[in-house]
Amino acid sequence: MTKQLVQPLPDPFEPFALSPGIAFGDLLFVSGQAAMNPQGEIVGVGNFMAQAECAFENLKRVLETGGSSLDQVLKVTIFVTDMAYFPDVVELRKRYFSPPYPADSIVQVSALALPELMFEIEAIAARPR
Repeated sequence: MTKQLVQPLPDPFEPFALSPGIAFGDLLFVSGQAAMNPQGEIVGVGNFMAQAECAFENLKRVLETGGSSLDQVLKVTIFVTDMAYFPDVVELRKRYFSPPYPADSIVQVSALALPELMFEIEAIAARPR
C-alpha cells in the first residue's frame, strides 16, 4: 500500500505545506480543519460557532474528496482556545455526526496556527470500498 494525497481544490491550507488528507488503504487521515474559506480567508473572526461550522464543512469536504463521509468518521480530535465553548462543541457533534458517535478527544490550547482561529478539528475515517 502507498499513501495517497487527498486535496480538495482550491486548497486553502496549501501555503502551510501540509496535506489536507492522506488515504492509506481503507483509512483516511484528515489534517486539522479550521475556519478558512477556499480562498484562504479566515471565516467568522471572533464568532466561535461560525468558525466551528466552517471547520466542520471543511472536514466534510476533505472526507468526500477522499471517498468517505461524516458517517464514516472513527475518531476526531478537537482543539479549542477556550473550554467554555464545550457545550457548543457537543451541539455541533450532535448536528454533524450520528450515533454511534466517533471516538473524541477535546483539548484546550493557548493558540492555534493563526491568532484569529478559535476551533480546529482533525479526523480519522474509514473509506468504504
